[in-house]
Amino acid sequence: MTTTPPRPRAARFATFMFFGLNGFAMGMWVVHIPNVERATGISHSTLGALLLVLGGAAFAGMQISGPLVDRWGHRRLVPAAGILLGLALCAPGFANSWWTLGLSLILFGFGNGAIDVGMNAHAVVVERAYPRPIMAAFHAMWSIGGAFAAVIGAATLGANVPTGITLTGTGLLCVLLSVASARFLMEPSDAPEPEVETPETTPVRRRTPARVVWLLGLLALALMLSEGVANDWAALHMEKVLNTSASTAALAYGAFAVAMTTGRFLTDRVAAWAGPAAIVRYGATLAAVGLTTAAAAPWVPLSLVGWAVFGLGLSGGVPQLFTAAGNLDTRASGALMARVVGLGYVGLLAGPALIGGLTRWMPLNVTFAVPVILCILAAVFAGVLSPKPEKVEQPVS
Repeated sequence: MTTTPPRPRAARFATFMFFGLNGFAMGMWVVHIPNVERATGISHSTLGALLLVLGGAAFAGMQISGPLVDRWGHRRLVPAAGILLGLALCAPGFANSWWTLGLSLILFGFGNGAIDVGMNAHAVVVERAYPRPIMAAFHAMWSIGGAFAAVIGAATLGANVPTGITLTGTGLLCVLLSVASARFLMEPSDAPEPEVETPETTPVRRRTPARVVWLLGLLALALMLSEGVANDWAALHMEKVLNTSASTAALAYGAFAVAMTTGRFLTDRVAAWAGPAAIVRYGATLAAVGLTTAAAAPWVPLSLVGWAVFGLGLSGGVPQLFTAAGNLDTRASGALMARVVGLGYVGLLAGPALIGGLTRWMPLNVTFAVPVILCILAAVFAGVLSPKPEKVEQPVS
């Protein structure tokens, strides 16, 4: 007896939920980091080392879950990753030492990496069932989830709700919704195959996925490294370089985040008209202009405009890269997606640290030349999203 494939609309809603839940879970963890640090009695340096452990565990989760989603299917892997993420989130709130916190962050990081790859791979499948691009809107929901976490987390902290209770409640919510939504997810067989020319239908040969996927991953690394720079250094740039107050400096990241979220909701319609290569090419160019403006502006309003333009330019590129990776080979889309997402995640983690190291030798705003150059390179190599096929010789009859 075969089961009827779930409707794409229901699968789309379930995917929105997973992206939003992931953003909400990560946001709730972030806003409670100071409380966890005080409860465990660890130093800032120890916390920094443990956060690197979390990042390493997330990368490992991405690389392991990629092949598993191809083998087990989305209906098993994605909910399982959501359940693991939710259960692991309960633990940090009760940690009382560096090693108990470290163990909980290993599990939490692994679950976050697994669901990151799983939900993006599933989003590619859902998008195939639609007549237009929808990937960027999923990423916008991740940002919305993080925004809700900031508001709800601030409320629970203000009400002195114990961290363990807040994180446990968030984790159980992830578990319940992951279980409830599992039956609405789609498998690759439920969606049409991506349209890819083959030698049997046309006298051309496309580049192999093994070559293309690494270039897609490097582009993701460049764009997500730039995003990481904004996440960690936008506010500090305003405060230290333009001598603003802390409250005014916070507007820099706010302008970036709002513009990025808005851009992701708009990107899909633009991509349907202009194509994914144009989104990456012109978006990365716009991002380079925006960050250059933010770094060089002598006035606060102009710098805020630069940060907003930077966020708008970066908003649509990464979703296009993830979609391209997932469609290279539907038999191994999870494994290919894991490489691209993993390299992008490395950039997200490495960007802030790289800028911090460079500030030893040059002013902070000058170090922003690194992400500007990376955005320009991304614009130059955006053509990988619409590669020109190579002609092959036809046999002589």
